[in-house]
Amino acid sequence: MKNLDYGIIGNCTSAALITKSGSLEWLCLPYFDSASVFGKILDQEKGGSFEFLTGDDYIFTQQYIPKTNILTTRYSNGTDSFEIIDFMPRYHYHNGRKQIYSPPDVIRYIKLKSGKPRFNIHYDPRLEYAERKTVTEVRKEYIKSFTQSGAYDSLYLYTDMDKEKIVQGEELELTRDTFFLISYNQKLLKQNLERSYLKLQRTKVYWLNWSEDTHRFSDYNREIIRSALVLKLLSYDKTGAVLAAATTSLPETIGEIRNWDYRFCWLRDASMVIKIMSKIGHWRSAERFLNFIIDVVGDKDEKIQIMYGIHKGKNLKERILSHLSGYENSAPVRIGNAAYQQKQHDIYGILMDVIYQQFKLFEVSLQNSEELWTITRSIVRIVKKNWRKPDRGIWEIRTGQRHFIFSKLLCWVAIDRAIKVAELIKRDEYIPRWEKLRETISNNILKNGWNEEVQAFTQAYGSKDLDASALLMESFGFIEADDYRYISTVKQTQKELSRDGLMYRYKNRDDFGLPTSSFTICTFWLIQALFKIGEVNQARELFDQLLTYSNHLGIFSEDIDFKSKRLLGNFPQAYSHLALIETAMLFSKDIALKNKF
Repeated sequence: MKNLDYGIIGNCTSAALITKSGSLEWLCLPYFDSASVFGKILDQEKGGSFEFLTGDDYIFTQQYIPKTNILTTRYSNGTDSFEIIDFMPRYHYHNGRKQIYSPPDVIRYIKLKSGKPRFNIHYDPRLEYAERKTVTEVRKEYIKSFTQSGAYDSLYLYTDMDKEKIVQGEELELTRDTFFLISYNQKLLKQNLERSYLKLQRTKVYWLNWSEDTHRFSDYNREIIRSALVLKLLSYDKTGAVLAAATTSLPETIGEIRNWDYRFCWLRDASMVIKIMSKIGHWRSAERFLNFIIDVVGDKDEKIQIMYGIHKGKNLKERILSHLSGYENSAPVRIGNAAYQQKQHDIYGILMDVIYQQFKLFEVSLQNSEELWTITRSIVRIVKKNWRKPDRGIWEIRTGQRHFIFSKLLCWVAIDRAIKVAELIKRDEYIPRWEKLRETISNNILKNGWNEEVQAFTQAYGSKDLDASALLMESFGFIEADDYRYISTVKQTQKELSRDGLMYRYKNRDDFGLPTSSFTICTFWLIQALFKIGEVNQARELFDQLLTYSNHLGIFSEDIDFKSKRLLGNFPQAYSHLALIETAMLFSKDIALKNKF
């Protein structure tokens, strides 16, 4: 049984996934949302990969260089051994002013450890999602792969090993350190081992410095740092967008069709990421994401989407790549995401919560404050007009709209945070009428959302079905942790939706049938809720258990199979790692100031 035993490398421009045996099986260039150049993860035969093939006597181990996003995979047969050091360059350079170098490159630095290892290389790019044939040819300075029909695309491989043997897949003997540099662009400077080594050291320094700027905690600090590094990798430098995940179409359940493209910026996910990143010391990420929000929702009458392209695109038209078999034959493979057209009222509360945090925590320029105040008033108008209407809810139900309680809750959050913003900037004239609207929404939720028979806040008005999102009512400030209705909701939701320590999102059938895997973040939500109602020992026990379900590098995907505990869904998942950090912080003390100097 295969697990998502991948490491991720990246440089906030794109990312690559590499198996625990060193096979590069997912890479999109030049950007996260570009077409794949290696896609074996989505089709074992057609997708393409870059692999090192050794004898069966070799064993391999994999780990990150501590506090970096540089991945090492070591091969050894006892006598002969070598190490692949995989990274995407990212470091500061000075060209009149301090800038970041983060090209669409992957460097595989091969370090000889002992003996004379022998291996074959399977280098098989399949450009443009392998929709058309890719031709690979040896040139004087590089190996070039390119398409001959359809959209033109090309890829360059630089190395100091025998290029002909690489392309032919012939056996190679390693007698010294060597390098491979995969690039979307033809290089202007000569590429050699020394240049690759320098990029490795500079990239290492960048990540070590970044990790040093992350607050340290008394408990679970290693898990917090790794999760923070994952979240950083899922941020896109050029615009400030944060991706939900680095992949598309990894299934929630093997053999089913819950497969989606997550290489986009969901405002809900991204805003939560920024909130957490701010708490652990990375303020710049929050500011850059706020600028992204201003850019995509700046017009007063702009329709706010639940998600946007990382380049600020608004049309995310979905299509199916029918020529690919999918992860473990779990078709379809989709690119684009039709959910961008959905109406989800919770997005207004998410946006307002981020804007409020920005006013509260950061210095806001006059221009930004005026723009954010305009967005605030626009959101209040939208909520006032729409909060009574049904929508598709947080889980993006594709058939049918309902009065989901989470959506109503986040409409309340939108008005509550708008009031707080008005108080901060002394716009008192707006507060009285907004307070009336907040009270009206609150009373509506308490009246229609609480089910006396079930003794819980349920998924939707008039429903007896429970939903894990109700666990967030306290964290958004709607209800106190000691309120009997919240305590009962937590206990009833755990009783109904928990299975062997993992949580369903919900158990009622949706447009794709009964969910059969656990949505990882929901288990974190349960742990947080248990902690807040005083069940601290139980919460820690569940948290420690959940951490054991990560892969060998401490990375989580979107879902976990209830029976096997294997990771499923898109990978790595920002939502899962932000919840991990938030949960770990409940059990920890911030000791950043003690260790800063």
